[in-house]
Amino acid sequence: MSGYPRQIYGQLAFICFGLYGENGVLPARTQLENKGRSLASSLQTKPTLLWLAPYIGLDTEYMMDVLALMGMFTSQKFCTVPILFGLWSLYYSLYQVGQTFMWYQWDILLLEAGALCILVAPLRYQVQSRRRPLPPSPSDPVSFWLVRWLLFRLMFASGVVKLTSGCPTWWGLTALSVHFESQCLPTPLAWYAHHLPEWFLKLCTAHASIMEVGLPILFFFPNRFVRRMYYASQFINFLVHFLVLYASVVLFNIRWTPNNTLDLNIAFTKQEFDWALSKALPAVIYVGLSSLTIHILKAVMLSVLEPQTTFAKVTTLLSTVFYSAAAMFIFGISIVPFSTLHPVGNTTVIPAMREWHSRLDHLHLTNSYGLFRRMTGVGGRPEVIIVGSNNMEGPWKEYNFLYKPSNVNNTPPFVAPHQPRLDWQMWFAALGTYHQNPWLMSLTYRLLTGQKEVLNLLDTARNPFPVKPPKYIKANLYHYHYTPWSQRWAGGSWWTREEVREYFPIYSRDHAPLLDYLRNLKILPEKGTAVPSSKVNFVVKSVLDNLRLFVSHVEASILLWSIFMAGCVIIATKSTSQPSRK
Repeated sequence: MSGYPRQIYGQLAFICFGLYGENGVLPARTQLENKGRSLASSLQTKPTLLWLAPYIGLDTEYMMDVLALMGMFTSQKFCTVPILFGLWSLYYSLYQVGQTFMWYQWDILLLEAGALCILVAPLRYQVQSRRRPLPPSPSDPVSFWLVRWLLFRLMFASGVVKLTSGCPTWWGLTALSVHFESQCLPTPLAWYAHHLPEWFLKLCTAHASIMEVGLPILFFFPNRFVRRMYYASQFINFLVHFLVLYASVVLFNIRWTPNNTLDLNIAFTKQEFDWALSKALPAVIYVGLSSLTIHILKAVMLSVLEPQTTFAKVTTLLSTVFYSAAAMFIFGISIVPFSTLHPVGNTTVIPAMREWHSRLDHLHLTNSYGLFRRMTGVGGRPEVIIVGSNNMEGPWKEYNFLYKPSNVNNTPPFVAPHQPRLDWQMWFAALGTYHQNPWLMSLTYRLLTGQKEVLNLLDTARNPFPVKPPKYIKANLYHYHYTPWSQRWAGGSWWTREEVREYFPIYSRDHAPLLDYLRNLKILPEKGTAVPSSKVNFVVKSVLDNLRLFVSHVEASILLWSIFMAGCVIIATKSTSQPSRK
């Protein structure tokens, strides 16, 4: 439970200056203007631990480093309620000032999952041995049920929105023929997957719909009860697999063609799917409510029957009632975003739950999900290419990013679990206009001024202007395509590209409209004024600067994999050091 948060905080710790520093793309200070308010008032307006920075001798950007490092080291400790609440608070504090670079579904998913971990975790750490494992609490199944409910909503909603969006690629089962080329940050494996046979990619697209829409309801299947009946378990297992296979053949019209290949297409209409969803959505909500109620009743019974003493019975029962009430409340407010999948879902929402969800929405305890609602890049993968020059007539030299496609000869990188948020956001920017992405104007200005913190987010080894920044910068929109199989194996490039249009016009460092625009966004100070400087503790600043300098010599994904592998070694070492059962 601790390895993944450690990587999340690890990658956040050293992007703060480039994205959120005083000279970053979107300075965090713009989100923390207290205007003379008290600390309590500021925390109420925007709850974040960053308000504490002046009280410990730090400014906002160094405080962000401190919070990220605290999360990185704290996640190595025991998984208890106080530790996990602290981790959630740290991540939420950074999320509050993350702006567009932290407005992704996995950020709110981490917040929701983190909140559930607080309910799942024990209140205090207890030493556990293999000879005497700790007994489970009667409320544990109730808490873990919420995790299953989150997984169900994530999977089911992601499958449903693909079809309710009316996207032709999902309905035509051609989405994966586009996805591997147009995904945010493709890897070398994506190039090979893109060239798989068309019938196989269509089959995989159909499989994705089945796995996301049809099968998540099995999360609530009474597995433990069925396992107790061995022969019934075998029969039901066979029956479920048979029904899934039969439904797949019927719903997707899977057939063998005279050309000895598979062909398939969706055998139902959009109207039929809408009707089925209008019936299924209330049904799955009631199934979820029934399942949770059964778990709560079983937990209450065990709380009364299992403890040996009266005191233990009372304390266990009170604990179970608390966790059961919390689970029922979280389930109730989660229905509000979940019901938006279809208009009929509004009838399942209690008005009081809608009001409570509105009050707590800023905490992201429950959220709506829907991954890859529409497939982008059907006519080619759009990419924004930023170029600079010292003459308006050219020549224009291209800025290279670390991870996103740019040079057609560059091998697509493996970056997971690292999250290069600037490269990722460039993918979203290419889907719209620069008017819809005001942060791009800030990035442009930072490049025009040669801001080192921002340049470090790009490929500095191939900086086209290593000595002095260019006088002018503009951007063009390109469409990228994977090269054919034969060309790649002949030693050619990974991509081909063609210029589509100008993305944003030429800007210079002293371009008045650009400067006024950035002042309106409070990224630059008002004309004739300067950003008030904050006194930073010299010792802490020196430690953080040296730590940043040390880590900057290691590529981010390699650093995170190193941390992950070190964590695995520690866990394995602890496991082998435990006493045996003999």
